[in-house]
Amino acid sequence: MRIYLQLSRNTQLIPFNYHQYLAGAIHKWLGKNGEHGQISLYSFSWIQNTKSTAKGIHLSPASYFFFSAHDELLLKKLLRGIRTDPEWAFGSRVTEVQILPDKTFSNRERFTTASPVFIKRKGENNKEKHFTYEDQQCDLLLTETLKHKLQVAGISTEGVKIYFDRTYTKAKAKLSRYRSIHHKVSVCPVIIEGSPQQISLAWNSGIGNSTGIGYGALS
Repeated sequence: MRIYLQLSRNTQLIPFNYHQYLAGAIHKWLGKNGEHGQISLYSFSWIQNTKSTAKGIHLSPASYFFFSAHDELLLKKLLRGIRTDPEWAFGSRVTEVQILPDKTFSNRERFTTASPVFIKRKGENNKEKHFTYEDQQCDLLLTETLKHKLQVAGISTEGVKIYFDRTYTKAKAKLSRYRSIHHKVSVCPVIIEGSPQQISLAWNSGIGNSTGIGYGALS
């Protein structure tokens, strides 16, 4: 299930790496929950319909982001938190909420990304390595992470696979900063093959690593 959160205009300039503040608001609204420190079965987009300047970002009357979760109870918890304190940051607050049920999926779906996809693994000497759509093994890594999420959710992993749509001519790899850490990420659509239930979980929980801090959300 997915909720769309309309935002008021900001009163302070928003930095380009604002999504750490969005993640902070999500965690504030959720409060204490069993998701903290675990693999996240939820995801949220970056803010849509913004206006960029040389120094930062401004919100427009059409600015919003969405939050999706495999567990409907988590969505209800988020909504209670928003009703208690709708402020997120930079003088902006949630002004309207729209709740949408899950889509009806086929056995093969193509999705665009509503936030960049982050893929990481531990390498030699426990050093973290980041992968992008340019690395062929990243499709296997995406599938591996999705299977882990399916196992946590109690859903079969049989037959599922995910891969970047490399026919997309505007795909790009870039650096994204979260707090003081730079992540190498991909902006590229993905194709997921599997059962409608498997694809629904991916749509709700996001793909790749660190969906709980704003990476890998699917439109």
